[in-house]
Amino acid sequence: MKLKGKHIGFGLTGSHCTYDEVVPQFQRLIDEGANVTPFVTYTVKNTVTKFGDGRDWVKKVEEITGNEAVDSMVKAEPFGPQTPLDCMVLAPLTGNSISKFANAQTDSPPLMGAKATLRNQNPVVLGISTNDGLGLNGINIMRLMSTKNIYFIPYSQDNPIQKPNSLVAHMDLLVETIEAALEGKQYQPVLMMR
Repeated sequence: MKLKGKHIGFGLTGSHCTYDEVVPQFQRLIDEGANVTPFVTYTVKNTVTKFGDGRDWVKKVEEITGNEAVDSMVKAEPFGPQTPLDCMVLAPLTGNSISKFANAQTDSPPLMGAKATLRNQNPVVLGISTNDGLGLNGINIMRLMSTKNIYFIPYSQDNPIQKPNSLVAHMDLLVETIEAALEGKQYQPVLMMR
């Protein structure tokens, strides 16, 4: 129970194909004693894909955590000074949200939670899932990697032959990355082989 008493925000963005790997991490955080508040984008909540109905995914994380999902900017705003988070997780973090976060565009509840957490000088942990991590978004990833209080779940290319620019975090290392981030350290190695 290494995270006992810690309040963790957990933001989901629209990498629908990654939810099967990410959602079990909510339970791992609960098992480690954390209080977890889910944050979701409009896309997560309202999109139906071959990977499932967004409403079902939101319901599942609400059931796991026992907390209602933060699904609006109004609901996200109090997580600054009123209800500070010990750590904010963004996973999966799409290329679109990477670009917005790296360029201070706060237009979704997960990004608002991350901005508020940085404002409080607490760690933000990113679990990237993007098809252009080694393309146009490379500069944004490097900008975030060099930003104080931002930490990355170790990541690698997920299919170097067919998708050479694609990067995906090893979501099973989320808890270890949070533990290190709470100590002000980047869990290593951050670049891995799949």
